[in-house]
Amino acid sequence: MPDSVASSSLTSRRVYRLISHEGSPQIRTSEDATPALGPHDVLVRIEAASLNYRDLLILRGQLGAVRDGLIPLSDGAGHVAAVGEKVTRWKAGDRVATIFYPDWIDGPYREAFGPTALGGGNADGALATQIAVPETALVRIPETLSVEEAATLPCAAVTAWHALVVRGQLAAGDTVLVQGTGGVALFALQIANAFGARTIILSSSDEKAKRARELGAAATVNYRTTPEWDVEVRKLTDGLGASHILELGGPDTFDRSLRSLRAAGRIAQIGVFTGKGPQSNLFRLQLINATIDGINVGSREHFEALNAFITAHGLKPVIDSTYGPDDVPAAYDRLASGRHFGKIVIKL
Repeated sequence: MPDSVASSSLTSRRVYRLISHEGSPQIRTSEDATPALGPHDVLVRIEAASLNYRDLLILRGQLGAVRDGLIPLSDGAGHVAAVGEKVTRWKAGDRVATIFYPDWIDGPYREAFGPTALGGGNADGALATQIAVPETALVRIPETLSVEEAATLPCAAVTAWHALVVRGQLAAGDTVLVQGTGGVALFALQIANAFGARTIILSSSDEKAKRARELGAAATVNYRTTPEWDVEVRKLTDGLGASHILELGGPDTFDRSLRSLRAAGRIAQIGVFTGKGPQSNLFRLQLINATIDGINVGSREHFEALNAFITAHGLKPVIDSTYGPDDVPAAYDRLASGRHFGKIVIKL
């Protein structure tokens, strides 16, 4: 069983941990022993990982208590290095990516999945040169993508797919309103374009808006120079409003999203970038027979369907910047700056 035992070159790993320092987590690097494998576990040599806004909130301590020594990040990709003796899904050398919730394979979400999310609370994540996960908690990387590109998918891309396709039932001719130009937003733009939908992007940067139009956005609105962007969205949709809205802002944007929504449309509630605040007036939602879908990433089944779609349509993730193994704090700083366009990747 040559694949079931790690070689001598895999006896240690480089690992990044959140260590409490003066009351707030800081990233520290260390050398640890390679994780032991159970009979159904897989040892993955992580070659690239990517950051999500969630990771910044965890670093800042804004998502509740984090175990001291936690390995952060949910998104990782690489090659299978070794497998447990009863593993049947994978063999050494396979290219794989992590899934956000290791236990959410298919079917509806259950609250029990929450504590298992990689890189948050008590569940170690992907920011290490080797990790051990159950064989069911991985997906195969599309042949059309590099490992770095695949590392951008587990959270942001699956979220966009779940919101627009699984729950939203996106169709050609629909209009999609997307807030921002981060990972979820640009994956949503690419997915919508591939479906033949029309996409409107909100951004505070004219330069980012220009790049979004180059990626296929039908229209863009600068929400700083046009603070009543809901009025502009209705103008851009002949007074009807958008059929799908990816709501990433939270309390500061939700009422305008409601006013931008078409009758019988859907809001995918994904982010709370502006924090938690007063509840919106939902009477309009009732008046126009609309729907709010709470979206919390997705399952392995969603991820595998997304990968098939990526392959079929030749989609390529938008990578803003790539950092080396010694530049992890700089990668977090880039995310915190808000200047990024697309995903931030760390090569390990």
